[in-house]
Amino acid sequence: MAVFVMPFYFYYISPHPREIKRFGVTYMTMNNPFYEVINNELLKEIESRGDQLIVRDPLLNFTKQKEQIEQFIAMKVDGIFVNPVDSKALEPTLKKAKEAGIPVIAIDVPLSDSTSLVSTIVSDNYDAGVQCARHIMTHYDSGTIALLKHSAVQSASDRIRGFKDTIASDSRFRIVNEAECLGQLEIAMPQTQQMLQETPDVTIIMALNDPSALGAKAALKTLDRDDVRIYGVDGTPEMKTLIGQDPSISGTVAQSPYVIGQTAIRSMYDYLERKPVAKDIVIEVEMIDEKTISRFSKGGWQ
Repeated sequence: MAVFVMPFYFYYISPHPREIKRFGVTYMTMNNPFYEVINNELLKEIESRGDQLIVRDPLLNFTKQKEQIEQFIAMKVDGIFVNPVDSKALEPTLKKAKEAGIPVIAIDVPLSDSTSLVSTIVSDNYDAGVQCARHIMTHYDSGTIALLKHSAVQSASDRIRGFKDTIASDSRFRIVNEAECLGQLEIAMPQTQQMLQETPDVTIIMALNDPSALGAKAALKTLDRDDVRIYGVDGTPEMKTLIGQDPSISGTVAQSPYVIGQTAIRSMYDYLERKPVAKDIVIEVEMIDEKTISRFSKGGWQ
């Protein structure tokens, strides 16, 4: 009689299974494709490790962003990424995260007080403004300039400051009007219309980012103005497509949401693994105009 012996299988179960890490991120607004790209880079790396990302959008409302960070703290997340609505007012809330042992990394926008941050990862925003001003100074004989700003956010104010500091050295150019637009196309459009009605001699518009530059472009169309040249900052696919095709768009300074996102998530994991992390990481930017556009993909970000 045959005897069948059932095989025994031994499985090793680790006494210390890896715990899933949870991260929170709050952007000033998701109404900007730049932040969508950064978020995708965070999500891609986090999910590849089996971890989770909780995404919040305060809709440019500081109070909502403050509440979102406090919710992350209450959830005891493993790390927080913040793209500040207000560069000055958020420190007391971030201090609570630090006291709770939760690392915080600022992305794209620095804070005035970085005491509670592990790291800040931004483009060279001051140089973006400098590059726009230098392009104007070398491509035009003279001009009257209007500015589209977002003063509550340091990255945007750094761009305008770099622009102002540089253009002030050339008496051929004058800034004659300024308006706040929160970096939003739908706000930049009426603000540009109003500035051009107040100062119709404007020939150049310096916008803090590409969405506001596109809002300025829409305003020019409604006013039937073809004598104004526009500069932006971002290097969005929409803006790059217009360079060399639309005479009103003179240029944009390219920053890379891919690099910002990849650097941010790498820095967070490095910190959690007790590896050294730089306190301030500044990523170079580059001017895109009709001469250099061929080096860039028009269909995507750089």
